[in-house]
Amino acid sequence: MHALWPEVERCLPHLWRTVRGYEANPALQEELMQEVLLAIWRSLERLRTQDSLLPFVLRIAHNLGASHVRDAARLPRRLSLEEAAPEEAAADPAEEERRWLLAAVRRLPLPLRQVLLLQLEGFDYREIAGMLGISVDNVGVRAHRARRQLQEMSDGCG
Repeated sequence: MHALWPEVERCLPHLWRTVRGYEANPALQEELMQEVLLAIWRSLERLRTQDSLLPFVLRIAHNLGASHVRDAARLPRRLSLEEAAPEEAAADPAEEERRWLLAAVRRLPLPLRQVLLLQLEGFDYREIAGMLGISVDNVGVRAHRARRQLQEMSDGCG
């Protein structure tokens, strides 16, 4: 086992939130998470400093999540039984709001989704720019567009 693996395991909540941002189906979430963890395992030797572990693993998760979405877009859409069943109403309004937000984030175009998911993890524009390989200004534009689209989705619900 790699010496940093216990530190990677501490990142699991962040990784799960990222995976859920890219995939709604729980079975496919599991598969994507396995791919992410395997890619992290294979890449740990390239990590320069332990201080940058979280951005390092999240960059891997976002890259694989983006690839997952692009690959899924090429395949014909299949409706699972879970998706066909009516969703159980959440007893907690905050839980219902969280579900709505996650579903809305999944509908955002990939570049906007990536920025918003990283922002929700607490990264600033400069950190996000470094992780995605884009300019800080581009992060700001994408974040603004993502928030605007979420607002439009929200306005459409009410």
